[in-house]
Amino acid sequence: MKARVGVVTVSDRASLGVYEDRSGPEVVAFLRERWPEAEVLQRLVPDEVEAIQGAVLALLEEGCRLVLTTGGTGPAPRDVTPEALLPLLEKTLPGFGEAMRLASLRETPTAILSRQVAGTRGRSLVLSLPGSPRAIPTCLEAVWEAIPVALRLLEDPPRC
Repeated sequence: MKARVGVVTVSDRASLGVYEDRSGPEVVAFLRERWPEAEVLQRLVPDEVEAIQGAVLALLEEGCRLVLTTGGTGPAPRDVTPEALLPLLEKTLPGFGEAMRLASLRETPTAILSRQVAGTRGRSLVLSLPGSPRAIPTCLEAVWEAIPVALRLLEDPPRC
């Protein structure tokens, strides 16, 4: 499967240069290993609804069939990634978040606090991941087999 993939890191402090983004590179490393032929485009934005929506919409406009966000999925007041993504989605796919939380719960009891969302917009899949670099491989592994299936089903007309 060859495609363009967008990765959006959502972090106030990383976007200000207070510390280095570690979660975005972790997503990219997973993609390079599992989907080496994919072209990966990256963005780094603060925890702000408009910034998150702008980055996701720009990546979709640039032809990304898959957009992965990392960060901003917790319960803190500044964690607004789900609130930014849900209005953009045409169809939600709650099973992605459920599977990621279940896989993460095997490693940490605080995974229950994560509010990952997923869904479709046009022919693309949008999926949020936690901001913890350690949790990213666990979460992506939990849903990885469903991603190419979802992308095939979103094709026009779908390939069987």
